[in-house]
Amino acid sequence: MPTISVIIPAYNCVKTIKATIESVLNQTFTDFELLVINDGSTDSTLDIVSQIKDSRIKLFSYKNAGGNVSRNRGINHAVGEFISFLDADDIWTPDKLATQLQAIDKNPTTKVAYSWTDYIDENGKFVSSGTHITLNGYVYEQLLVKNFLENGSNPLICKDALHRCGGFDESLVAGQDWDMWLRLAREFNFVAVPEVQILYRISANSLSCNLARQEKACLQVLNKAYSTSPESLQHLKAYSFANLYKYLTWKALQNPVNRQKGLAGALFLWKYFKNDSSRLQSRNLTLILLFKIVIIIMLPSALSTALLASMKIQAKKFKNT
Repeated sequence: MPTISVIIPAYNCVKTIKATIESVLNQTFTDFELLVINDGSTDSTLDIVSQIKDSRIKLFSYKNAGGNVSRNRGINHAVGEFISFLDADDIWTPDKLATQLQAIDKNPTTKVAYSWTDYIDENGKFVSSGTHITLNGYVYEQLLVKNFLENGSNPLICKDALHRCGGFDESLVAGQDWDMWLRLAREFNFVAVPEVQILYRISANSLSCNLARQEKACLQVLNKAYSTSPESLQHLKAYSFANLYKYLTWKALQNPVNRQKGLAGALFLWKYFKNDSSRLQSRNLTLILLFKIVIIIMLPSALSTALLASMKIQAKKFKNT
């Protein structure tokens, strides 16, 4: 019986699924099963997975039902003592499973290990660093304020803890990973591996680029969490909302940029300050964000993208001089 079950929900991911699977097969820890849950793909995803020959890969195909259902189906098939999820366009570094498992083994009261994330583009090139936050133990309060795990491809989780939490909420169209991490954090301790081990791919077609849907779902996650949180934590709600809108502003200003995303960024920035007016004291950050938003709204997409990229390069040169 394998120690770890890795679950990859796969839907029309022909461009990335091979690299994602290879990042699992190249792990230094080898005692795992890899469950690929084909969620009714209509492209060549199924063919590509079928061509990869490794006895640890188990392929299951279903009619399209969404990522939440696929993750829960994977949990039901998993036989490992630990489970880790990996989106079909993300990549792990080779030591991800080994170091996370070691972290849990060294902390007997811990049920979840997580690492740091960096962001890559559709071609696998570095875009930006993640938050790189290190928190250990009972992290529920901090996780309410900010999803410092950042994505669904991050943690290694004891299977019994997942079963106790009841699986992923299938009613959520986004933010299901944050909802799950919050429910785990209410019950169990977390441990951090302070290394970049998840490479999260940013693409124009990714679910996280649908900003309106992501906003609605994340507000559902927060309202759901605070509805069952103790009174002593209710004062954090505005800060949670502020950090959500800070994140959404950042997402709106990511490439590819266009006027619609610029307008969304302006709205998110206003909501960010509305929920925490003290952020107005960060004058330099405010001016930078506003300047980027004006450029994106006023200029054609190609021109605004080129101008912002040029400004970023010049800023790096200035910083290094």
